[in-house]
Amino acid sequence: MGIRCFGSDNFSGVLPEIFKILEEASYGHQPSYGDDIYTQKAEIEFKKIFGDNIDIYFVYNEIGANSLAITPFIESYNGVICSSSAHVYADECGALTKQSGCTLLPVTPFNGKITIDFIKNYMKGFGNQHHIQAKLISISESTELGTVYTIKEIKEICNYAHANNMYVHMDGSRLANAVSYLNCEPKDIVLETGIDVLSLGGSRNGMMFGEAVIFFNTKFKEKIKYIRKQQMQLVTKNRFIAAQFYTILKDELWLKTAKHSNAMATLLANEAEQIPNIQITQEVQSNEVFAIIPRDKIDAIREKCFFYTWNEDASEVRWVCSFDTTENDVYELINIIRDELL
Repeated sequence: MGIRCFGSDNFSGVLPEIFKILEEASYGHQPSYGDDIYTQKAEIEFKKIFGDNIDIYFVYNEIGANSLAITPFIESYNGVICSSSAHVYADECGALTKQSGCTLLPVTPFNGKITIDFIKNYMKGFGNQHHIQAKLISISESTELGTVYTIKEIKEICNYAHANNMYVHMDGSRLANAVSYLNCEPKDIVLETGIDVLSLGGSRNGMMFGEAVIFFNTKFKEKIKYIRKQQMQLVTKNRFIAAQFYTILKDELWLKTAKHSNAMATLLANEAEQIPNIQITQEVQSNEVFAIIPRDKIDAIREKCFFYTWNEDASEVRWVCSFDTTENDVYELINIIRDELL
């Protein structure tokens, strides 16, 4: 490919700072399974951001993070309410159901954001042995449609859930993008709203691999380590994940890169909507742009710069910007689109 593509932020490379810390961590010996100095350093950084009363677990990938985050709070007869576009529902091959035995209960908001009205559709059958018992609400921040929950919206969901003896999980694989958009502190979105557990992404934001699970509700802490082991997410050389998190968290590197990818998405959307026959379908609030373009032009454009079709029936595509997306990348894509459409 001649230019960087817009397929996914998982397509991007790795921050130079990450290569440096991985090289540093590779010398000498360190205790395994999280007893190393880099894990200690990373935990200190996490507690600077989210407070001292948290439990942190490092895992290898996003699917593992979501499964580990949710499983301690539910039984096999429980239901997890989520958006139908949520990664945990649409893109994880039923991993959560496989791991926990639970049932996923999807709702389909246009903008990807669950509201209490959607949740109420599943608030029935409690105590009835014939019915799935809804127990947890999973939201994504930012959502898979690039939209961002406000702090007020998250707090309303958490208050409703807790009032009904339920828990709330946040898939924060793009949390940094939401923080950048809302111009707030990370703890404002998570700690101050009442989120019980957070899956925090690293691989989408410049790390080579690795995610973190942060429990704010430590009610079930005694069994989490066993669940992580059974789910095959206990990493032997944990220091290579922890060192990366330490690097992106200190000096707010993770927020700086997210701010950049958000800015590139805004630029792309602003330029694209000036082209006839292109319709931006979602408000651009993070690093994703959704647009309807002429169906017969998609393949020709994609051959020169890769991206995914999001909704085949609607001729809707998705463009994702990354920490390494440049203005030149954006304008090259815009010029490709202009050449095909004009």
